[in-house]
Amino acid sequence: YPIMGMENPWRYRNKAQFPFGRSRDGRIIAGFYAGRTHSIIETEDCLLGVRENSTILQCIREHMEQYKIEPYDEANHRGLVRHVLIRKGFRTGELMVCLVLNGEVKALTEADVLVERLRGLFGDGTAVTSISVSINREKTNVIMGSRIVNLFGPGYITDYIGNVKYRISPLSFYQVNPVQTEVLYNTAMDYAELTGKETVIDAYCGTGTIGLIAARNAKRAIGVELNKDAVKDARINAKENGIKNAEIYAGDAGRFMVDMDSKNQKADVVFMDPPRAGSDEKFLSSVIKLGPKRVVYVSCNPETLARDLKYLTKKGYQVKKIQPVEMFAFTEHVETVCLLSKKCPV
Repeated sequence: YPIMGMENPWRYRNKAQFPFGRSRDGRIIAGFYAGRTHSIIETEDCLLGVRENSTILQCIREHMEQYKIEPYDEANHRGLVRHVLIRKGFRTGELMVCLVLNGEVKALTEADVLVERLRGLFGDGTAVTSISVSINREKTNVIMGSRIVNLFGPGYITDYIGNVKYRISPLSFYQVNPVQTEVLYNTAMDYAELTGKETVIDAYCGTGTIGLIAARNAKRAIGVELNKDAVKDARINAKENGIKNAEIYAGDAGRFMVDMDSKNQKADVVFMDPPRAGSDEKFLSSVIKLGPKRVVYVSCNPETLARDLKYLTKKGYQVKKIQPVEMFAFTEHVETVCLLSKKCPV
């Protein structure tokens, strides 16, 4: 099938991470790293990001200049402000600002003043509703630290995919293009052909995105996820949406499916949405063991998808449909939904 493109491929990214530093003439700047380097190209706006990004960056930069707060210098591991993470709920208008600091919150001079300034930036149904700090004192390329300190708001923002509401915290995984995510997941649901009688498994379930949508149309939805924070979020998301037929388990999805099979329990559909590295043989063999009628594979990497499909088709599954979806307009990346059906034994 032809790629499902975006009607309006601008301003679609609901998440942006900007490093802070100094320009050659000594000014505090924010922007993006030049390709394969760590030198910052000063950029406060990008046509793929939301309009509010530049206003928020300007506010933080002016606060740093006024109170002489140093941006991080990677070469000597000095300075305080490393990055800022900005996320927006497209349907709710809620904005999150999370400053990544090479130090504790007390080092952020007049943090209360900054909070008030950020809160006062917007009107018209858009507002900064969550402000936090991520502590990252490591010499590392990893942007976010594991410790989050909340400065204002509930510690998360919310957004919707279809009619399911999701809670998004600074460390949560959430698809960056909410408009096309709806297209992607609707395609996945079409391929699953749910009638309300099925047991479905959402492997790699994260905060429950696919599983909770599937639960609306299935008898029982089971989400399995290794990340304990994501499991907590997924359970909260299920509760807040009044979804009672979804169970979220912390653990390895492959092992979970092998256990199900050993107890003679079956699943009708398995959704899998692995990271860029794709799946591994251990996991795929557990899918084969459980033997669902249909497998709906959502992939962000055609190479690893081809590799995994080769394995599944050798082990009794048949590729029925493949639908690419433009998720990252103006980049070479694409998401793909693939339907596999179990071959009838001859």
